[in-house]
Amino acid sequence: MKLDSSVSAVVTGGASGLGRASAQALASVGVKVAIFDMNEEGGQAVAKEIGGTFHKVNIMDEAGAEAGFAAARAAIGQERILVHCAQVSKGGKTVSKDRESGGFKRLSTEDYEFSALGILVASYRIASMSALGMASLEPLEDGERGCITLTASAAAQDAQIGQVAYGSCKAGVNGLVLPIARDLMDIGVRCNSIMPGIFATPPMLAVKDRAPQIFEGLAASVPFPKRLGKPEEFGSLVLELNRNTYFNGQAIRLDGAIRMPPR
Repeated sequence: MKLDSSVSAVVTGGASGLGRASAQALASVGVKVAIFDMNEEGGQAVAKEIGGTFHKVNIMDEAGAEAGFAAARAAIGQERILVHCAQVSKGGKTVSKDRESGGFKRLSTEDYEFSALGILVASYRIASMSALGMASLEPLEDGERGCITLTASAAAQDAQIGQVAYGSCKAGVNGLVLPIARDLMDIGVRCNSIMPGIFATPPMLAVKDRAPQIFEGLAASVPFPKRLGKPEEFGSLVLELNRNTYFNGQAIRLDGAIRMPPR
């Protein structure tokens, strides 16, 4: 796909971190970008910076997501590009010590379900809504109408202790990719996922401020280069996945060759 001002994109989670970097990368080549996020102040700031639009959208709300897509399409046109970075989840071990009782407790089914809704179900919701809109577009070269990029995680393949919900649901995001790509092949919409490793996003930078020794240890654990990933490196891969039409049905690690230990 040729990326220029004739193309529109929706980026979820675009107020910060990997979503912001994706929105900036797309805007840098002329793509019109709509940002979905719950962080209104941050989202508005990024939209102003890149000349895009902001829409307050809760990815866990069906009607709200539909309204967000409608508003974005009214503002910048039907998107050919979707980059889904937003997520919500809860952590915890399957079974852990209960400090209050002195016994054991399990991660509640409700907490696991919350993560499934905030990661896996939301990924399907946003991807399928975008794909439905893309189906109405005139095809480009090779019959392509659009490209969907989902965000999984290195934890999809080597989740750590306390990541049973996060890791399994991110693995589920990878599991969406091939069947979605096959479902959408007749309308010319591609689907891929990126599995980022440890990136210098706001939560990780907060660790650097709070516990620099932990941050330095994380950086040293990356085989090469020995540092956290830069959000703009994620954005760079987003551009390539959209430009290169032969990327389809792929789950790609972007992690400096790290393999996460149990803890």
